[in-house]
Amino acid sequence: MMARSFKEGATIAQVAEAAGVSQSTVSRVMNGRSTVAPAIVERVLAAADKLRYRPSSLARSLSLGRTETLAVVVPDLGNPYFLQILRGAMSGADEHGYRVLVTETRERVQHEAKIALEARSRCDALALVAPRMPDAELAALLLETRPAVVVNRTVDVPGVPQITIDHTAGIRAIAEHLVSLGHRELVYVSGPQASVSNTERLAGLRAIAGRLGLTVATVDGGSSIDVGYRVAEEVLDSGATAVVAYNDLVAYGLVGRLNETGVAVPGDISVVGFDDIEIGRFATPPLTTASVPQEQIGRRAWELIEARMNAYDGHRGEAPLEQVPATLVVRGSTGPVPPARRLPIPSSGTAGLGSAAAAGSVRAVWRTDGDPTLWALDTPLARATSGEGMPTVHSPRPHLDPVHSLRHRPMTEVSPVDHRHQYGVSLTVADVDGTSYWGGRTYLPGQGPTLLANHGRQVRTAVRVADDGATLEQDVRWYDHDGAEHLLEHRTLTGVLLPEVESWALAWSSRLFADRRPLTFSSPAVNGRPGAGYGGIFWRLPLDLETVVRTPDAEGEAAAHGSRGSWVAICRRHTHGWTTLLLVQPEPDPLPWFVRASDYIGAGPALAWDAATTIAAGRELRTSIVAVVVDRALDMADADDVVQLALGRLRATRSRTEGCGGDGPQPPEDYAG
Repeated sequence: MMARSFKEGATIAQVAEAAGVSQSTVSRVMNGRSTVAPAIVERVLAAADKLRYRPSSLARSLSLGRTETLAVVVPDLGNPYFLQILRGAMSGADEHGYRVLVTETRERVQHEAKIALEARSRCDALALVAPRMPDAELAALLLETRPAVVVNRTVDVPGVPQITIDHTAGIRAIAEHLVSLGHRELVYVSGPQASVSNTERLAGLRAIAGRLGLTVATVDGGSSIDVGYRVAEEVLDSGATAVVAYNDLVAYGLVGRLNETGVAVPGDISVVGFDDIEIGRFATPPLTTASVPQEQIGRRAWELIEARMNAYDGHRGEAPLEQVPATLVVRGSTGPVPPARRLPIPSSGTAGLGSAAAAGSVRAVWRTDGDPTLWALDTPLARATSGEGMPTVHSPRPHLDPVHSLRHRPMTEVSPVDHRHQYGVSLTVADVDGTSYWGGRTYLPGQGPTLLANHGRQVRTAVRVADDGATLEQDVRWYDHDGAEHLLEHRTLTGVLLPEVESWALAWSSRLFADRRPLTFSSPAVNGRPGAGYGGIFWRLPLDLETVVRTPDAEGEAAAHGSRGSWVAICRRHTHGWTTLLLVQPEPDPLPWFVRASDYIGAGPALAWDAATTIAAGRELRTSIVAVVVDRALDMADADDVVQLALGRLRATRSRTEGCGGDGPQPPEDYAG
């Protein structure tokens, strides 16, 4: 007879022969029974080790009448919350030689009992995690499947240990945290309808709302990242300053969509999750949440079911009901109520930007090898980029960034967290015959800011340098959201150095030609949102330690916003001192100024402040501005002097551009207007 190969492994008979005992004795030793003398146990184990004997798990199960397997049923394996509970249960089971059979219901409540019964038929015990089925059905199932343990649910069935989460305490901590930040208007994104956790969290929020003076709106949701992404607009439409999501996955998707659409978290709205899954720490910003010890819950579930299996006595005996806390973890997704909601001036919401500009100066020239960049000696002052890579939702356009002072202090910001669609210095209109050249959401009467598929784009088609390099000329074609050409813009950008006042100046003049038909420029203010008359040449600045706004006859944001003075000065204090951006309208009849200096810093003349502006077919609209960048703070008297110096220096420099003198360039020959 051929000898048994090593790969086939030793048999129980060979171990019995080597140890000098019967096969039944070997079986009792391997099954851990205590009816074998210690000396014999030692002899059998030594023989098994020498022969590398591994008992058959199937034979062991048949011998013991057990599978040594725990069935765990969860609603959704795509949710890291349940995966962490599984990890804890598997860790505990492994220490006792048990394995775990995992199955999910995929939130199919009608199939949940059948799935649980089938899993239990193959295992020694059952762990039901967050079951969704009705109480009566759950009680009947547990009577049939004991020993069992239930996680995140209570049920009146004797002999079934249960672990619950203190959702009420977690929600209370969240609500109190938001109230401490000044929030009074909340919205709750609900979870699955059959989820008891969802019911308890919403009930807890409504209960604490009455005591804390909160208003709570609700948005139908679910439990996935996709749900949070999908309901973002509905959340914004609620008007709430903070949102409490059913879980961290929903909060994660919500934050992602808000970031895409230019809504700042927490600058515009605070977001809170629940559960504290690992991915929440890597959101942008990281999620504030109620932390639940998921892995500990899984391990405790195993301990409870293991105790019931070892002491199972025909469904009799008491079983523990345990509750674990949900504790607040504060991260970056929550902050104070947005300043615009506290101030009397209406917020611009998503103040927009349009196409790009750049600057030039005496003894400063535009270099066009790569993106056109304005240099003064060896110092770059401004760069004009095409904006071709911008997301469609931001209304792609050429823009100016970075812009620096002579001391290289940053004077622009691109796609900031608070308004993702703002790009440095741009020409923008919120609404041109239904197309947004501004980016982000569109204000709709009775509905509020709404994300629409109405974003146009601006394409730079030509770049030329004039005035011995001091002036950059650009042709920019504006295409509506359907791809049809709306406008042809001709823009000139000229700069001068003003070293005697530690500054340099940029003159920007644009001529917008309507092609064949009249075009109407509008803004949210025209559509019923007071104070939101943005649209035109817009300059977005970085936030700093302190901001002071001055006009020719007043000081402060409230005085500047909507004013018609010839200039606005925005003085910013940073770690290296002060800088001032002095914006000047050279026309004799200035447009109203749109100014923000609290929730963000930006300003520019408004083309449609409270009434629409129309360009007749074949005609043009002109708009211009002069910006002076100063490396110190200017008071009112200083500002007037700097304005006169800048305008005089620009008149002496420019040979073709409009706005500060001259008729300006003519449209290109291929223009069909």
